[in-house]
Amino acid sequence: MKTAADFRHLEIPNVATFSDTAGGLVRLKLATPLATAEVYLHGGHITKFQPAGGPPVLFLSKKSLFNSAKAIRGGVPVIFPWFGGKVGQPELPAHGFSRTMEWDVESLALLPSGEVQLVLRIASTDATRALWPHDFILRHRITIGSTLEMILEAENTSPAPFTYEDALHTYFTVADVLEVSVGGLPSVDYIDKVDGGTRKQQDAEPIRIEGETDRLYLNTTSTCTVDDPSLGRRIVVEKSGSSSTVVWNPWAGKGMSLTDLGEEWPRMICIETVNAAENAITLAAGARHATRALVRVEPR
Repeated sequence: MKTAADFRHLEIPNVATFSDTAGGLVRLKLATPLATAEVYLHGGHITKFQPAGGPPVLFLSKKSLFNSAKAIRGGVPVIFPWFGGKVGQPELPAHGFSRTMEWDVESLALLPSGEVQLVLRIASTDATRALWPHDFILRHRITIGSTLEMILEAENTSPAPFTYEDALHTYFTVADVLEVSVGGLPSVDYIDKVDGGTRKQQDAEPIRIEGETDRLYLNTTSTCTVDDPSLGRRIVVEKSGSSSTVVWNPWAGKGMSLTDLGEEWPRMICIETVNAAENAITLAAGARHATRALVRVEPR
């Protein structure tokens, strides 16, 4: 595994610094007048985004396991090439392999706008082919400023088409999940994973979290909004290249059973930018697809 010293030449004085953590993971800290952020090369995982003068936007569990064998709980896990359990192969790791791979840094730059742009990269290996027999390059293009832009770009370097699922599995910090509402998905069909995968239709009202919630909304490109009255803000998630959206909170029963989450479950909600199920992406040989999410915060 690489260490922070391997990336020292990419550092930007007073803006971008790499360090080694106690768990053996490499972390990048970013600080500009616009925002602060943290990114781990393990999983290509953003764990912090905080615009200047505001509270943190991303939720990160205090019980997260920062080791190379496990995905980090919170922030933005990168999901590829399947979402959830692998159909027909439940023994394979949930959500694919990208969230526990060590990503490389392709580029790091301070833009004239004052934003920082980071491009992370992984590619197929013998280990990934043993789980999923295709060649690919996956890039995570991250732009940190007053907003957070994430572009997950998959490139098919195989000689034949392949089909994949992906997600930017974003955890947001809320004051109390019982008080928030999620707008932007009226009348959209969804798969209710808590109810055995039953297909349902969302009503016209904003979504309220009143129990374990795990819904895959289909055929939607809509912008979603998390309205948080206690924090006095709305988190807005715009997207493109994504036809599914997931809304997830494990509630008390499942939340307390997750050793890396526990009693923190009321402080988070996931609004995930996804391509899954009937919205999976089929990519021709040599083709690319970009799944993009733009997160911004506005006063309520």
